[in-house]
Amino acid sequence: MKTARLALCQINPNVGDIQGNTDKIIQWIGKASACQPDIIIFPELAITGYPPEDLLLKPQFIKDNIEGLSRIVPAVGDFLAIVGFVDKKDDIYNAAALIYQGSVIDIYHKIHLPNYGVFDELRYFRAGTRRTVYRIRDISFGINICEDIWHPEGPAAVQSLAGAELIININASPFHISKTKLRDKMLSTRAIDNTVTIAYLNTVGGQDELVFDGNSLIVDHNGEIMASAKGFEEDLVVTDIDLEPVFVKRTHDPVRHQLASELSKDRYEEIQINKEIVAKKQLIDIQKKEKIDDEEEIFRALVLGTKDYVLKNGFSKVCIGLSGGIDSALVAAIAVQALGKENVTGVFMPSQYTSELSGTDMSELSDNLGIKTIEIPIAGIFETYLTALETHFKNNKPDTTEENLQARIRGNLLMALSNKFGMLVLTTGNKSEMSVGYATLYGDMAGGFAVIKDLPKTIVYKVSIWFNKKNGKNMIPKSIIQKEPTAELRPNQKDTDSLPPYDELDPVLKAYVEDDKCFDEIAGVICTGENARKVIRMVDINEYKRRQAPPGIKITERAFGRDRRVPITNGYRQR
Repeated sequence: MKTARLALCQINPNVGDIQGNTDKIIQWIGKASACQPDIIIFPELAITGYPPEDLLLKPQFIKDNIEGLSRIVPAVGDFLAIVGFVDKKDDIYNAAALIYQGSVIDIYHKIHLPNYGVFDELRYFRAGTRRTVYRIRDISFGINICEDIWHPEGPAAVQSLAGAELIININASPFHISKTKLRDKMLSTRAIDNTVTIAYLNTVGGQDELVFDGNSLIVDHNGEIMASAKGFEEDLVVTDIDLEPVFVKRTHDPVRHQLASELSKDRYEEIQINKEIVAKKQLIDIQKKEKIDDEEEIFRALVLGTKDYVLKNGFSKVCIGLSGGIDSALVAAIAVQALGKENVTGVFMPSQYTSELSGTDMSELSDNLGIKTIEIPIAGIFETYLTALETHFKNNKPDTTEENLQARIRGNLLMALSNKFGMLVLTTGNKSEMSVGYATLYGDMAGGFAVIKDLPKTIVYKVSIWFNKKNGKNMIPKSIIQKEPTAELRPNQKDTDSLPPYDELDPVLKAYVEDDKCFDEIAGVICTGENARKVIRMVDINEYKRRQAPPGIKITERAFGRDRRVPITNGYRQR
């Protein structure tokens, strides 16, 4: 049998913490070595973390990362290790080092550099050109990095025609809704098209706005998943790969014979590695890919992103303004799951417009989650503001100015608690509100991290309902989910006073913000012309607000900020 034992180390690096990441890699080498692997694999840019962004412009950072690699090399024993790092030659490269018996025997440079959405790799790296096939005894494999595998005519196609029966692809592939399904389908297609087994290793963890979901997997030449890692947590997957079926299937493919014979020798390189692959006892308990609902996947992404943002930035505790509404309720539930109930403080700041039901719902939520709650009424502070402004506001009717004052009082109180007790403020605005500017600068937008800023309101409801179902009881009180949304900044206020209902608003926002559809494609198709015009205008004129919002977790395929970059000063308007 043509077998190789692979150890996929799905780790959570910390961007910029080269020493900590290096220590972690060495620890996981020790952990994996107990399983006697032939090849142990780490993610893309594992030494630096991903994405390092403009840290890559610092010469010392590049030097330190190479020194980190030099610390790892002696820890690799009588097996191969593949480690992602930044290589420096005539330029810098997104690279994978192949290490064996105390030396780096080869380095692969990423060929396809993504420069779209959240990726800016052409800003930093030069593209590689080498497509290498490594041969150990009668087994051949290729190494490539992340984006390389997404291209049908990429290095995997050449490597497989040159004889590679196994492709090892190391990644830092960020999460968005349905990304795992899209990725699995792509890998299955690539494996079938090239009659090759693919070992796909992804990183895991939160990094600012991004969450890396892990979900590493091994796909056989028929496109079937052989083994997989857990989602949204570190994991070690060790499995034996039998490559004999790949060889057998290729012998029955005359088209492949022809393509392989026509492959120019200058399109790839071969490196022979003098290492035997020794047969071992069969492993047991091979982990198969778990099937989870979209809502659970979203919730787990939000939990991981929140946990890593808070802890990696040196905080341990958070505070949240609780209003008795669904957004703050879901953020509190996420925070408790991420950090523990003892590290979450709710702050209830009622005004003269706050209903009794909001207070009741807030108390029930706090009790259900087991979090401490502080109550600070703001009616008196609000009156002080109005008195101070009375002379200047005379002869002007109350309007959104007075509403925003209440939100800003609450923002000030939350930031004061943050300063005094070292708690990071988690804001509670959702994507629907952020899209149309239904939020107050220096008020409910004030804080350190915006947990659900990329979660449309309709999905907030779906995730909240899932959360209750998962827990077997209404952790988020049923009345919070059922009552009509309101900011409670004036008597009898409802969100629908200013916005279309969210089940009508969210499809318009997806069409305009995420899909770049124009007015004519929205009006009369998704909503009325009047609503289309209103929503598009609100999105366009509120870019300045979004630029001043705290970072938050990317959940949709196109998030504000890293994905969507629209000028603030912008004279282009649709209708």
